[in-house]
Amino acid sequence: MDYTALAPRIKTWGLELGFQAVGIGDADLSAAEPRLLEWLKEGWHGEMEYMARHGALRARPAELKPGTLRVISCRMDYAAALENEEVSLRDGTRAYVAKYARGRDYHKLMRNRLQALCERIEQAIGPFGYRVFSDSAPVMEVELAARTGIGWRGKHTLLLSRDAGSWFFLGEVYTDLALPLDSPAQEHCGSCQKCIDVCPTQAIRAPYQLDARRCISYLTIEHKSAIPEELRALIGNRVYGCDDCQAVCPWNRFARISGEKDFAVRNGLDRATLVELFAWSEAEFDERMRGSAIRRIGYERWLRNLAVGLGNAPSSPEVIAALRSRLDHRSALVREHVQWALSRHGRLAA
Repeated sequence: MDYTALAPRIKTWGLELGFQAVGIGDADLSAAEPRLLEWLKEGWHGEMEYMARHGALRARPAELKPGTLRVISCRMDYAAALENEEVSLRDGTRAYVAKYARGRDYHKLMRNRLQALCERIEQAIGPFGYRVFSDSAPVMEVELAARTGIGWRGKHTLLLSRDAGSWFFLGEVYTDLALPLDSPAQEHCGSCQKCIDVCPTQAIRAPYQLDARRCISYLTIEHKSAIPEELRALIGNRVYGCDDCQAVCPWNRFARISGEKDFAVRNGLDRATLVELFAWSEAEFDERMRGSAIRRIGYERWLRNLAVGLGNAPSSPEVIAALRSRLDHRSALVREHVQWALSRHGRLAA
């Protein structure tokens, strides 16, 4: 098989299917494995026990998919608009939801596109070994993507591209095709450390070192128990995820607006107020968030996050009334955060 001729065809097919960049890299992550194990040893993964459970498997693609020789990394832009995030964050009455979660859940769309790419390759060369991933298995997607040349790891640990910033999703194809390798991208962060300086909770301990236990995205999405009290005030009005380290990055001046309809904002999540979202019933949450990445955290954690936001909001009769309406909620987790929020406004929970 002429792999040298096949590689550019794969990239062309990927672009035709809706990816904005496609790169090919090797599957040898032995150099990254020690850093992964050290991160786990430090306990920086917090309650994400699946990170420790899979351990070194993330750094061993050929064990996850036997026969893997190459990884095809694909980029899909998701920004529906390029607004000034500071506007939303300064307005303490609004609920800030990370850009990636304002539309439909990307996992299915990305996985379907990756599968379509593999089927297109099969049409051309016949059956081959592969497995597609869309944040759905122990895969070091940033490390792999950096090896393919479609970007480099920024100091905030996310992938950066000179022509697209970082507002994009990544997906991978593990394959047994011995395709020619692309050259890794050069790092272009230089002396800039705006992402480190802007982090509200100082979760980025040093360049390329993220303590997830302090990360607002982790705290509002992956963390299942009570949010540490000393971090609640720092979360502000961020109720699902955090974009601060990306929003301040100079490379996002080159980010592109996505044309994917699935990534268009739903339920007004780019401008909704905390009081408005806190009033949703569980049935309304389930209905509105059907097809959204947010639905995965469940109604209880959704209210927990909003209660923290309301605790940090400017005091008003509407805010106090909203919090009091949940004082008797069946969830002890919700009640605790509501009581904390009321205390922030100088109100007794009783």
